[in-house]
Amino acid sequence: MTERDVEEYKALRATIRQRGSARPWAFLTGLSAWAAVTAATTTLTTLPLISLLPLLLLAATFEVVFALHVGVERIGRYLQVFHQDRWEQTAMAFGPPLARTGSDPLFTLLFLLATVCNFVPVLLAEPLPVELGVLGAVHLIFGLRLLIARNAAAGQRAADLARFRSLLAESDHQ
Repeated sequence: MTERDVEEYKALRATIRQRGSARPWAFLTGLSAWAAVTAATTTLTTLPLISLLPLLLLAATFEVVFALHVGVERIGRYLQVFHQDRWEQTAMAFGPPLARTGSDPLFTLLFLLATVCNFVPVLLAEPLPVELGVLGAVHLIFGLRLLIARNAAAGQRAADLARFRSLLAESDHQ
């Protein structure tokens, strides 16, 4: 390994460590902010439409968590292919996080539970049928986003590994 390769490796490992630590903090901070906004909006108004504000905060929090996860996984596959990182090779052989440990790096079930809880004030406000339909659909769409992202994350390691191997093969042929 050249000195440049060693520096790149160290920088990418540090990035994984930082983003890996940031993910649960982003989740906890975002969920706390969501709970505070939900409590405030529920206390201050009975308009069902106001449930979109905390839902937007919940969705933004999820997207931050998802982006951090995708970035960490992608860097890991890069290290696996271009630096033959033994840890990443072992992690890949061990399998995706959801398959073996029961751990969910995206906190999907907790986000789904928060989404359901976010919808409760809508029901308590006795919405008009059109409000119930629209707000129910928006909450359902976010729930589907969570499940689609979780499914995408489950296949990300293999897809990224194949893409980086392809890039390495292309660079070897040039």
